[in-house]
Amino acid sequence: MSSQDRYTKAPSEPIWQIPATGSARFSWEYEEGRERLLALYQKGKDKQWDGAKRIDWDLEVDPYDPLGTPDEALTLYGTRHWAKMTERDKGELRKHYTSWQFSQFLHGEQGAMVCAARIVESVPDLDAKFYSATQTMDEARHAEIYGRFLHEKVGMLYPVNDNLRALLGDTLRDSRWDMPYLGMQVLIEGLALAAFGMIRDTTTKPLPKRILAYIMQDEARHVAFGRMALRDHYRQLTDAELREREEFVIEGCYLMRDRLRGIEVLENFGLSAAEAEAYSEQSEFLHLFRKLLFSRIVPCVKDIGLWGERLQKAYLDMGVFEMGDASLDLLMAQDEEIAEALDRERFAAEERERVAEVAQAVADGAVETP
Repeated sequence: MSSQDRYTKAPSEPIWQIPATGSARFSWEYEEGRERLLALYQKGKDKQWDGAKRIDWDLEVDPYDPLGTPDEALTLYGTRHWAKMTERDKGELRKHYTSWQFSQFLHGEQGAMVCAARIVESVPDLDAKFYSATQTMDEARHAEIYGRFLHEKVGMLYPVNDNLRALLGDTLRDSRWDMPYLGMQVLIEGLALAAFGMIRDTTTKPLPKRILAYIMQDEARHVAFGRMALRDHYRQLTDAELREREEFVIEGCYLMRDRLRGIEVLENFGLSAAEAEAYSEQSEFLHLFRKLLFSRIVPCVKDIGLWGERLQKAYLDMGVFEMGDASLDLLMAQDEEIAEALDRERFAAEERERVAEVAQAVADGAVETP
């Protein structure tokens, strides 16, 4: 069985080709490098891990309730459609929503892998090339893990959302070397981190919680990398060049905001696109979800020096302007601690199992001794 057998709708093209733009850059300076970026590179090497070993894939997942999602979080809750749904129907709806969310995570991680490889190719500084090489491996691992979760535990995939695809295309078609940073490290990764965190903190299921926590530990480094590199670069740009990048951010944020409605899911349950959009816009949970999703993007955009009047007005329109004062460093420290706490729990459980096995072996030996 292949991925094609699990898609709710076959992708429009099996291979999406984006013509390469921009220059590949080599640096012949091997001694110089920014200390903080090289330290992040060292951390990227130290923190490599194997998803097949760190994650317990024997943990069971109910495909009809993969995340323990409460009814109130489902867009159709309280509507005339909900009143007609059986418990089986509601389970199917949960399965579809989880498949849709994690499929977009999967497609986004493949996009991140390609963008990180593009940064290795195009960025002029060797220290940034070094770090991007570790990130490329991180993103490959994330795509592997999300793919495995969808194939083995949920059994269903959704094609890439049109808005995510559009932002990926815009990011990769731009010939300027900083645009993969801005499109991927700041916008797509920032939004993904917030989405991962909301699910990580609300799911009652151990497997998706561990997957998200461990992936977020990596992603915190990636956002830090983007902040360092872009903050340095944007100090050197003209006002006109900064405005061009702010326009890209504004368009990307609207695209990402509109990506988050899950219209495709409701269409698969017989609703028209117009009706699905109307229910989505009425959902209080979705409004809160959308707003919180910008908790990582807005402070990052402000931190790297993109905070012009037009961008601020766009964030006011989206209702997320006040998030510019959030502490990214605090959020990333929390991400690190949650992943490390889960590891401590895992190690403690393994130790208890070993102690019990030894105790049982001693007890069995005492019984067998004449």
